Amino acid sequence: MTRYSIIRHGRHCVFELYVHLVFVPKYRNDVFDKNALILMEEYFKKVCNDFESELQQFNGEKDHVHCVIHYPPKMAVAKLVNSLKGASSRKLRKYYPKIKKRYFKNVLWSPSYCAVSCGGAPLDIIKSYIEKQRTPKD
Repeated sequence: MTRYSIIRHGRHCVFELYVHLVFVPKYRNDVFDKNALILMEEYFKKVCNDFESELQQFNGEKDHVHCVIHYPPKMAVAKLVNSLKGASSRKLRKYYPKIKKRYFKNVLWSPSYCAVSCGGAPLDIIKSYIEKQRTPKD
């Protein structure tokens, strides 16, 4: 079984949902260094755990971060994003004063984000599979 093929079970469903998220700081400023990214990854893991989700992958550069999260169908991605950004902003401001100087009006993150579904078969294969289903004649 590969790292990204973990089928989870809920009370009434079976699921394998992944989202690739990309966050950028306000005005895409270069604010992160290695230590900031390590701290941020720790808090992303905690927030994901609170949402019954799992941070599968995390990394970033000076001006953005990427993560892949395995999440349950009952979770709204927008709520998770809000919590990830809020928690990381508070923790970085508290424990990493060097970044606080780079905030604009006490705001670390840009209000926008990128969310892309990922994992599983490519869309063309899924469409082909659905198209080839045996439709009843009657």
